[in-house]
Amino acid sequence: MATIAFLLNGTPQRCDVSPDTSILTLLREHLAHTGTKEGCASGDCGACTVAIGESIADTQGFATANACITPAHQLQGKHLVTIEGLAKDGNLHPAQEAMVECHGSQCGFCTPGIVMSLFSLHYDLAQRPAPLTPERLEATLGGNLCRCTGYRPIRDAAVRMNDIPYERPQWFDATSPAPESDAQPSALTETAPFFAQPTTLTALTALRQAAPKARIVAGGTDLWLESTQRLASLDQLIDVSRVAELLTVEESTHENQSGWWIGAGVTYTQLEPLFEKYFPAFAHLLHRLGSQQIRNRGTLGGNIANASPIGDTPPVLLALGAQVELASVNGKRCLALKDFFLDYKKTALAADEVVSRIFIPQPTHSSQLRIWKLSKRREDDISAVLGVFSYRIEQGILRDVRIAFGGMAAIPKCAHGAESALEGCDVTQAAFRAAQQALVDDFQPMSDVRGSQHYRQQVAKNLFERLYLSLSAPDHEVMLHAYAH
Repeated sequence: MATIAFLLNGTPQRCDVSPDTSILTLLREHLAHTGTKEGCASGDCGACTVAIGESIADTQGFATANACITPAHQLQGKHLVTIEGLAKDGNLHPAQEAMVECHGSQCGFCTPGIVMSLFSLHYDLAQRPAPLTPERLEATLGGNLCRCTGYRPIRDAAVRMNDIPYERPQWFDATSPAPESDAQPSALTETAPFFAQPTTLTALTALRQAAPKARIVAGGTDLWLESTQRLASLDQLIDVSRVAELLTVEESTHENQSGWWIGAGVTYTQLEPLFEKYFPAFAHLLHRLGSQQIRNRGTLGGNIANASPIGDTPPVLLALGAQVELASVNGKRCLALKDFFLDYKKTALAADEVVSRIFIPQPTHSSQLRIWKLSKRREDDISAVLGVFSYRIEQGILRDVRIAFGGMAAIPKCAHGAESALEGCDVTQAAFRAAQQALVDDFQPMSDVRGSQHYRQQVAKNLFERLYLSLSAPDHEVMLHAYAH
């Protein structure tokens, strides 16, 4: 057991809970706050959505999260807002009132999560007024599923709530408790449960050396499924979400290394502005990677260290020529990302090392990036196949061709044969036919519930056809964009 000190709807709380306690369990079983519901217990449905606030640069912000897969101990020193805290003196919050007026609720099970997503949107619009675009509204509600109401009245409520007068409660400005001190490596044992929350890379690597079998948790969007879906015990956890060195994005302007060093703890939401400016296809992928709740929590470093063959970001990073920095008490070392993945869920990471940063080279002005994800659902779904194509076209010739796939092997992997087939070639059907043939030698895909080996081979070939058609007829739409807007 370890103590968490935080604010709950403006009221200080101190709770002693085990390391593998989620925010949802903390609320419902320890604090008797049952307004937050459990739906899927996997971060898909959004019924358990809560808002987590913290002060950044003297500004309070609230980010939505799925309480079912968020570690409760990460609330230390933060402000948790739930459905019970929104009404003031008997008056509903505009998000609640608008849901009532627009008949946005039927059975009501999903309603608390929807209201909390709208609360976060309402707060952001109040802090930074801007038009409520369809894209922003879809991003806000994309992680909240409703089985009986239909989404039209919920969307109407989102638009209506901004016209309802509202006086913000005083608890918005309540001061969060100070975080407690880091756990000391000398106090850890091989079997005793613990939740350690270091704030520096030095403290993190010392903890990693002292407890090499402890699980590393950042956003928890994948790790916590072991608890909720497999009922596994997560009794030794090292939380990296507050390690200062892992939370920065630094631009490198060195002549041979121009690009960005991205801390392993930087979330997808924090990366969106950078990607939208320099890698718009990558930014678009983030909206298909997961809901806003997931993007607020998930990290680039976590997606890499998890080493899933169907992780969405590693194939993109491979095609971009990314590098990964690994840190231990003995120092740091840097690897090309292609050398990091060794076999299924096996990486070059030593037992005492952690992923500290990822380097993404700056693209040249003429480079192009195409990313296509195939999944059963358009959004919030795991990839069956993800193909990434990076290239330049110089006087009609393909140059610097880099192609990577997820879902086609035991690891995210480059298609070296297909790259060679296209490098230095004109954009012709014959060149792309050769690349499709080379792909057969590059990959022998697996068969699983998301697709058979034959399906994966065929759709990967089809992506080459799609790229060829896109390049040979750039003024024609080959197929509809996967995102509604």
